Amino acid sequence: MTPTDTPTGYDEPSQQESIILAMTNPAVAHSFAEARRLIHALAFAAHKHRDQRRKDKDASPYINHPIALAHILISEGGVSDAVVLCAAILHDTIEDTETSYSELRAAFGTEIADVVREVTDDKSLAKATRKQLQIEHAAHASPRAKLVKLADKVANLRDLASTPPHDWSTERRRDYFDWAKQVIDGVRGTNAQLEAAFDKAYAARG
Repeated sequence: MTPTDTPTGYDEPSQQESIILAMTNPAVAHSFAEARRLIHALAFAAHKHRDQRRKDKDASPYINHPIALAHILISEGGVSDAVVLCAAILHDTIEDTETSYSELRAAFGTEIADVVREVTDDKSLAKATRKQLQIEHAAHASPRAKLVKLADKVANLRDLASTPPHDWSTERRRDYFDWAKQVIDGVRGTNAQLEAAFDKAYAARG
């Protein structure tokens, strides 16, 4: 058998196995510094969101949401970029907590802070205006910001389908699904796996 021959009975690794192999290969695995930065981002976000709850009927801890984004990016999108993963974990800190861009930049560097700022709504604007701007800006976002947007919308649609806020009518939930699709239509071509995950989540619109 030559070095290029395939052993009898050998099966090509699945996509999930390939992702795991890549992440555990020293040549491509996150360095210790990147791993430490990810843990720092989790601790930072947990502290900032410590008094916040999601809008589902169980009022689950808010930190579950950014953790879900990171999980979706890694396990479903095959994303291993530590900047994207940290930005996903931190994506709501400027918008929903007393955190400034300068604070994030000092703690995590310009790359991560810039992605978080890209996906942050300006809450001084009316809600309808903020939602329209998300649609308009989606296609012009950086590739990293598009990945965070994809994961965010996948997570939100799944939550709305499984554990919607108790005071949201069916019409309001459907309106959110349709708005989220308009946003995601602007980032198509970014990550096929995440886009497929979004489409599957959208199919639960009803």
